[in-house]
Amino acid sequence: MAKTLCLNHLVANSLPHSRIFRGVPAGDIAEISAFSKVRNLEKGEYLFREGEPCEGFFVVQRGVISVQRVSAAGKVQVIHVFHSGDSFAEPALISNEGYPADARALASSAVILVPRTEFVVLLRKRPEFALRMLASMSQHLLGIVALLDDLTLKNAEARCIHWLLRQCPFPYENVPFEIELEHPKRIVAAELNITSETLSRMLAGLRSKQLIRTSGKTILVFNPQRLETFMRELLGEALEQVPR
Repeated sequence: MAKTLCLNHLVANSLPHSRIFRGVPAGDIAEISAFSKVRNLEKGEYLFREGEPCEGFFVVQRGVISVQRVSAAGKVQVIHVFHSGDSFAEPALISNEGYPADARALASSAVILVPRTEFVVLLRKRPEFALRMLASMSQHLLGIVALLDDLTLKNAEARCIHWLLRQCPFPYENVPFEIELEHPKRIVAAELNITSETLSRMLAGLRSKQLIRTSGKTILVFNPQRLETFMRELLGEALEQVPR
């Protein structure tokens, strides 16, 4: 009993920090926490596999979760990488199909499972939660559209530069900007759908062109405008604005 109360308390403390439950009244958070569960995952462990029955949706408490699909040829396609505070698999609430992709921990992680059955009952009492679900799914859709844009219009080097630019101020300035990596480079590589070796090679190439400098987990972009111009040259584009 004491262990259950402790877990509920941990969940109740974590949920308000997630984007999907930010601003939700404490009473509602307590109700959701009472039926939610925490799952701990080791690095490389799968949370669920494509086609498995949907139990509910998840909130990342700590760590990093990759949602991905494997082609018939065995190629892994990362759809999105979720970090602490992110939610995913919300379509489980309205779909009778199984999970449409795999979810795997890229680092030691903990996720909160918000069970489908109990949350749907709450949705009927709190219609405003349905709007939160729609907003979250809309954000995921935008992420998938951005992924398709990156994969179809950009080569690996351009995807790497585009990721660096997304970390810089917008509109891009012509002054140096430091990027502090929160996670190992292999996780950044997974977000870009490239290998760690390819990422290291791309960064080395940008260093040789004096566009960036790296030191540990810090990447210094000397001139974001110049870096953007170089990306356009790679793509042969003359767009007014790089998509964010």
